[in-house]
Amino acid sequence: MTTARLSRLCRVSRLCRVLAVALLALAGPFVVPGAATPAAAAGSASPALDRVFNSLSVRSDNLQLFPKWRGTLARYFAEREVAEDCTPGLFSRCDLEEWEAFLGEQQGRDPMSQLDAVNRYMNEHRYIIDPRNWGVEDYWATPLQFFDKDGDCEDYAIAKFMSLRALGWSPDDLRIVVVNDTNLRVQHAVLAVSVGGAAYVLDNQSPSVMLADRIRHYRPVYSVSEQAWWLHRT
Repeated sequence: MTTARLSRLCRVSRLCRVLAVALLALAGPFVVPGAATPAAAAGSASPALDRVFNSLSVRSDNLQLFPKWRGTLARYFAEREVAEDCTPGLFSRCDLEEWEAFLGEQQGRDPMSQLDAVNRYMNEHRYIIDPRNWGVEDYWATPLQFFDKDGDCEDYAIAKFMSLRALGWSPDDLRIVVVNDTNLRVQHAVLAVSVGGAAYVLDNQSPSVMLADRIRHYRPVYSVSEQAWWLHRT
């Protein structure tokens, strides 16, 4: 695959063009959904997510291009050591216990009920941009940081991702998807989830869980999970 062709996959996104060029240099399995190769079979545990928002995708297992996402994962797994009191401004035991209580209420419910509950619960938090919240242009927060300080679109998506993982969902069925919103003309992040062979979207801009195929104004740029990322084209 040529650099020119990979660049065309992304058209309007400068970030995605950078990723397209970088992808050529990565050592690892790449797949296009439906390709008759062993790598394609290994990379298609959730074909609906490979084709989310009516796209095609190319997979890489190399997450070195995503330090913010890797940092979020590392901080998340380290956050069991939290403040025992409920001092404002600290990631406290109270935040953790409230989240765990909510998750306990969702145990045993059917998948779509869990998605609806998680989406509504996280969407109750206040939207705040990273420069005001963290003093930097872009910051990917852990769920406990999100509970304490609220956040922007990717923070909602991460909190929903981690909530479903805690409920026992497979990482193969979950992806954080960065999209171009053609209505608002901005980049945005949502959580896409595979259920019964279809992709559903949990979005901080909507109280309802939606079928991805019914959303026409999102153009996926890339998606990430715990062990891989995908470059998308539409």
